[in-house]
Amino acid sequence: MFGIYLTHPQVRIDPAVSVPQWGLSELGEERMRATAKRPWVRSLGRIAASGEKKAIETARFLADAAGIPVETDEEMGENDRSATGFLPPEEFEKAADRFFARPEESFKGWERAVDAQARISRAVFQVLDRHDPAVPIAFIGHGGVGTLLKCRMTGTAIARSADQPPGGGNLFAFRLADRAVTCDWTPMEFWQG
Repeated sequence: MFGIYLTHPQVRIDPAVSVPQWGLSELGEERMRATAKRPWVRSLGRIAASGEKKAIETARFLADAAGIPVETDEEMGENDRSATGFLPPEEFEKAADRFFARPEESFKGWERAVDAQARISRAVFQVLDRHDPAVPIAFIGHGGVGTLLKCRMTGTAIARSADQPPGGGNLFAFRLADRAVTCDWTPMEFWQG
């Protein structure tokens, strides 16, 4: 059976609202409605999401289609960037480049990539260690920590080149039996399952 890690799609960016409280934009919701119609969604037996609003909103679309509840885990949250607060897109991209390029250093007080990778890996692996491998599962979260998790699962170094395409709403899949990654970042509404 399969497991997936899916990143939330587009959000309403509002510098006056803390990033963890951002919700999905109209485009993000539209993409989730399309994804919820995919056959693989109805086969999900479990959904675990970050506690951030955009991740929970994303998970609810899938959970409603699958007829299952959403579990949340704060340890699955995005890397802590509260030290800088909101950064305009161009500045954020430069900061993200540095975050991935120097994983053992903090960018202006951000959680270090190595620490975020340890945290997301621990959270996901603890769930998988107690999960029935015959039941498909989806983890819903964020692009930065999702990339760090994917690097850990593929045994590759932390690198921005492993990051998802822009816009979010992508997933990578893995076999539950051995946790081997079976597909790279793919737009969620196009994955065949």
